[in-house]
Amino acid sequence: QVQLVESGGGSVQAGGSLRLSCVASGRTFSSHAMGWFRQAPGKEREFVASMRWSTGDTYYADSVKGRFTISRKIVKPSVFLQMNSLEPEDTAVYYCAAQAVGATSYNYWGQGTQVTVSS
Repeated sequence: QVQLVESGGGSVQAGGSLRLSCVASGRTFSSHAMGWFRQAPGKEREFVASMRWSTGDTYYADSVKGRFTISRKIVKPSVFLQMNSLEPEDTAVYYCAAQAVGATSYNYWGQGTQVTVSS
């Protein structure tokens, strides 16, 4: 089984920064992509950012472009989300996800880490 463990969430004032980390452990798997999603209270889970593992290409939701940056470490697969200029609308539980090669969607998920941005 593959485990994704997130860390780095917390509380910050608007305009502040946080860095989320996600480390994959357990069974070795070939990753097609890793990314971040978030779910705010009363809302559906939404895409935030992702990275195609083979090329390093990155993708972002319009709402975070220019403020968030996704990066990775290949050895002991890890993905990071640097979040700058945080806004109260960024408050949510952030989930790390991985899509294995051959999978049609993200098939591994972390437990989530809370990010709270106060105005």
